[in-house]
Amino acid sequence: MQINSKLIEKYNTSGPRYTSYPTALEFNQEFTSNGYLKALEELDDQTLSIYIHIPFCQNICYYCACNKVITKDTNKANEYIHYLLKEAELVAKAVPGKKVGQIHFGGGTPTFLSNQQIQTILDSLAELFEINTSAEISIEIDPRTAKDSSLEFFKSIGINRLSIGVQDFNPKVQAAVNREHSFELVNNLFSQAKDNHYQSINMDLIYGLPHQSTESFAKTIEQVIQLTPDRVALYNYAHLPHRFKPQRRINAADLPSAEQKIAIFEATLNQLTEAGYVYIGMDHFALPNDPLNRAQQEGKLHRNFQGYTTHKDYQLIGFGVSSISKVGHCYSQNKTDLKSYYQSLDGSTLPVWRGCELNSDDELRREVIMNLICNFKLDISAIEKQFAINFTQYFAHELSQLESFIHDGLVNVNKEAIKVNQTGRYFIRNICMIFDHYLQELSQIQAYSKVI
Repeated sequence: MQINSKLIEKYNTSGPRYTSYPTALEFNQEFTSNGYLKALEELDDQTLSIYIHIPFCQNICYYCACNKVITKDTNKANEYIHYLLKEAELVAKAVPGKKVGQIHFGGGTPTFLSNQQIQTILDSLAELFEINTSAEISIEIDPRTAKDSSLEFFKSIGINRLSIGVQDFNPKVQAAVNREHSFELVNNLFSQAKDNHYQSINMDLIYGLPHQSTESFAKTIEQVIQLTPDRVALYNYAHLPHRFKPQRRINAADLPSAEQKIAIFEATLNQLTEAGYVYIGMDHFALPNDPLNRAQQEGKLHRNFQGYTTHKDYQLIGFGVSSISKVGHCYSQNKTDLKSYYQSLDGSTLPVWRGCELNSDDELRREVIMNLICNFKLDISAIEKQFAINFTQYFAHELSQLESFIHDGLVNVNKEAIKVNQTGRYFIRNICMIFDHYLQELSQIQAYSKVI
């Protein structure tokens, strides 16, 4: 994939990552716990995907934009788990079907918790819901907090997938973002994971961090290839110090330029594909036999707040502060501070902060955007049949806006389909923005991170 400087200059605007549509910026506080409760009660026997947000971290990573609580007091987790399970009880009482096909521990730092605390959560969920014997149960690992016995223990209690946060192996980069760990430490974790036969191991990396260069990051990728994770998530660092206070500790002058970031990405793309990985799109790579790759080939890949997923039909239930749920025609986000979260649950009320209920236009545009960002193609006749529309008439304005992308060789459009080519995949966020009804004002666009 080759991207010239003119394309970078033209398309390096701000825009959503489309882990949802409408995006979280469109959530509002008129949507309350009653709306979420109603959506839960109206579900049929659909399978659930549970996300568990653990906000605690012992140390602050300067690049982080997640909801977190910095503390070394592990006792705080006991109170949090009490309320998290209280929330789970309220949801379990509301949903007619209780089948669970996925559970994911995210954060923050899930390995801030003790082994026993993690087991307590899983045991309690097993009492409240029907967890499938083939369920995917995953946990995010911070190499600095994972204990020597953790991976063997996790496997023994049903966890079968790991996501290890590395970001970069270069010591200078690590020091600049306050996340220092050795390659040897991560290598030891991988050895333990493979000895315990985990189904899948993902590695998280970030490009665009201070002091990164094509040469330095290429060495990190060499080490990644040596470890051979099943999946690699390569995230584009979004520097938004006006929104996320920890990022103010990063010296903007040390960040690579947009052109340098493109060069880093291109070099990484080449290294990983030469090593046998498949570029799934946007920020994910996977080995050829990985379910992500198979799902994309079959046109069944989907995207949610955890990134790409193979289970479009699962209803996403989020537990914990700031977690987001997608249930039926609604999105719902929990309160973001512990005090408010606890107060709601003390009153036996679901701790909803905001959300939205999708209208018919939202449903249509979500389907279009998700098809493009996941599978890089859109079957126009399938959309017309599903939503009973004339695509050319309904999206006449959007199709005219696509002319620029067609002219630049990024997409091909005919009466049957819209297809994104290899170079266009890097600008997929820009392409999806054409179909976003809510991005009509420049002020709204600028609220998002840079595409490059």
